[in-house]
Amino acid sequence: MEPQKEDKSISRWYGANLAQLLGEKIVAVYPQFDSKKYIKIISAKCEGMSYTLRINLHTQTLHQLLPSDYPQAIKILTSILGEENEYETGMFTNFYWVGPIGKYVEDYGLDYFEISIKAIEEITKRNTGEMAIRPFIRKYPEKTMKVMLNWSLSKNFHLRRLAAEGCRAKLPWATKLENFIFEPEPVFKILDNLIEDEIKFVQKSVANNIADYLKVNPKVGFEFIEKHKGSTNKNTQWILKHAVRKFNF
Repeated sequence: MEPQKEDKSISRWYGANLAQLLGEKIVAVYPQFDSKKYIKIISAKCEGMSYTLRINLHTQTLHQLLPSDYPQAIKILTSILGEENEYETGMFTNFYWVGPIGKYVEDYGLDYFEISIKAIEEITKRNTGEMAIRPFIRKYPEKTMKVMLNWSLSKNFHLRRLAAEGCRAKLPWATKLENFIFEPEPVFKILDNLIEDEIKFVQKSVANNIADYLKVNPKVGFEFIEKHKGSTNKNTQWILKHAVRKFNF
């Protein structure tokens, strides 16, 4: 599904119903939370808003009602995440309600690198950290890419998927990530680690990352494909085929 179409069809999940759900979860671990005020604010403002604007509204309202101390607030929010998602599903499935938590890290956690990275690790195991990680790549490129390189070797497929998806140059709904367009080595080290990954969820992100390079810097994109096209590994073959599926060569 194209993101623009998805935006219209899923916005209904992110209104007062989500405020009620998140409010109940937060009150269970932080009884001081004013869930009634949270629901009232969302109900009054969300009508007519797109998915993206509703996520922003939830995040801003949570910031208003949670403790002003970021480490304390994010500890509360990550404590409601529950069991990890065992399936190869993304941000609009059973864990759709985690979306505002990822946005909270993205908007308010940039000055707390270690705490926020740990939060993103937990968020992506349920929903996705692909948006939340990008401000950290921009502000702390070396530190963040080192973390993501380690994620690419993780036994957890959600972390491996984030390693490839989070550093895409042209991630849907996100601004272009300029850091590595002309010096792609940090990204390609990650993709090298994942080029034979057995999980389709990961393979798609690797392929999409390669496809982004075919758009923003075709020369290095083709060089990466050339490097791997002789592989007999079935997963590599699928990734490369998927990467070029929308291009006419």
